Amino acid sequence: MLLRLVPKKTDFRFLRFRLFSLNGSGVLMVASLVLFFLAGLNYGIDFRGGILIQTSVEEAVPIDAYRDVVGALGLGDNSIQEFGTPEDVLIVIEAQSATGGEREVELAQQAALTEARNALAEAFPGIEFERTEVVGPKVSGELVRASTIAVIGAVILVLLYIWFRFEWQFAVGAVAALVHDVVLTIGVFSLLRLEFNLSIIAALLTIVGYSLNDTVVVFDRIRENLRKYKRMPIQELLDQSINDTLSRTVMTSLTTLLALGALYTFGGEVIRGFTFAMIWGVVIGTYSSIFVASPILMMLGVKRDWTEGGEAAATP
Repeated sequence: MLLRLVPKKTDFRFLRFRLFSLNGSGVLMVASLVLFFLAGLNYGIDFRGGILIQTSVEEAVPIDAYRDVVGALGLGDNSIQEFGTPEDVLIVIEAQSATGGEREVELAQQAALTEARNALAEAFPGIEFERTEVVGPKVSGELVRASTIAVIGAVILVLLYIWFRFEWQFAVGAVAALVHDVVLTIGVFSLLRLEFNLSIIAALLTIVGYSLNDTVVVFDRIRENLRKYKRMPIQELLDQSINDTLSRTVMTSLTTLLALGALYTFGGEVIRGFTFAMIWGVVIGTYSSIFVASPILMMLGVKRDWTEGGEAAATP
């Protein structure tokens, strides 16, 4: 090979740190859940409902000028910030309330959008509206439920798939790694107050797939070595299996991170949250396949040779 990031033969003792890694991951997961329930997430318009307006001007206008114009309309709370460059601005206005049914709320939202656009066009001649979106509270509530079901359903299907392909011990280890990745990702978004929208849900599902693929590669090698080395201690066997796949794991992760790094740097603000979630997911997914899934597999014990069907499980 012209490029080898990891030596062909390595002998790292990953499982030596299993108690530290599992306890550390457990503490971080608890902290993430506490942070989520106390501070919540910075939900985007997809989940909160409201009005989104992305504008562009030839010469930068102070953000305070936008705030004065939008605030004078009396449309409720709003968030105004630069969107990549000083000339591009993102305006988010809270969902409008109205007496009556869903139709009346939708009309109130559209009326507020029209009012905001007219006021901005009058205040800043030549302004261009790059994007406008209106999301009602009913739609946002349905998106929250659908997104939650999608993530939970993906984890359950992974559990069944790994159980069918391997054994229940492998399934528990893989799902524990996936839950670990999802919870820590939510914790990071809650801590950094990054916008959490539908693109982040897509990133979470992608992270689940990436982490699962990485974990299955390691599990496949563990299964092969369980059949090959009948008398090797289980901790040594797991370490060898991880080392056998380490070059592939590192190369896949780094090449993926290179592509994501370019997207994060040059892709613009629209996909920056998604790209950040993916970068974090690749890093934490690589970690969990080695330091979460495999240690849990060791704790649960696995059978030496499934073809025999009756041999006792190999325990730590």
